[in-house]
Amino acid sequence: MRIILFGPPGAGKGTQAKVLSDKVRLPHISTGDLLRENVKGSTALGKQAKDFMDKGLLVPDKLVADMLEERFSRPDLKKGFILDGYPRNIAQAKTLDEMLSKLSMDIDFVVYLDASDSIIIQLLSGRLVCSSCGANFHATNMPPKVAGKCDNCQGSLYQRTDDKEETVRKRLEVYKKEVAPLIGYYEAQKKLYRLSGDENPEIVLEKILRIAEKHNDSVKV
Repeated sequence: MRIILFGPPGAGKGTQAKVLSDKVRLPHISTGDLLRENVKGSTALGKQAKDFMDKGLLVPDKLVADMLEERFSRPDLKKGFILDGYPRNIAQAKTLDEMLSKLSMDIDFVVYLDASDSIIIQLLSGRLVCSSCGANFHATNMPPKVAGKCDNCQGSLYQRTDDKEETVRKRLEVYKKEVAPLIGYYEAQKKLYRLSGDENPEIVLEKILRIAEKHNDSVKV
C-alpha cells in the first residue's frame, strides 16, 4: 500500500504520517528528513544539496527526486510507504509517477488534509523552536514549563522568521496557487480523499485508517 499525505503547512500531515506509519507498519518518507539524512551522511546527493543550502538557495527538484528514487529502491519499501511532503506541484507529481512506474509501483490513494486559514495561522504563528536541540513548542497549545526555555535542554526558544503571522499568510497564498492543480491531478485519477485538518487528530487518523482499510483488508481500524 502506497500512500501520499499532503496539505497546507500546519495541517498536521507530518504528525499524521508518523502515527499512521506505526499503525499500518509502513515506512514514513519525509522529503525533509530524507534531505537531512543525505546531507548528514555526506552522500553524493547530500553533498550537492549542501552546496545549494550553504548558498541559501533552494535544493533543486531534480536533486530531491534523485534522493527519492534511491529511497524507493531500498528493500524495506517493497510492502509500501507513506510519503509526506512530496509532491508539492504538478511537475513533481508527474516525476513521481514516472519514478514509480519504472519500479512497477503505483500510488494507492492520496489524502489531502485541508485546514482553515485561521487554524493554520494560530498554529504556526505560535510555534517556538529550541535554538540548541531543535525541539518544538507552542505558545498556546504546548507551552514550555519555563517561558522562553526548552524543557529538554534549557536552550533558548525562538520564533522562526517564516512562522510570523504576515509571512504565514503569504506562504498560504503561494501554497493555494500551487496546490489547486495538484488536487485536480489526483481527483482525475480518482485517488484523492479530502479530510479536514481542523478536526481532532485522533478523529482524522481514524478516517485515514478507514480509507486504508478500503484499499487493503489487512488494515483493521
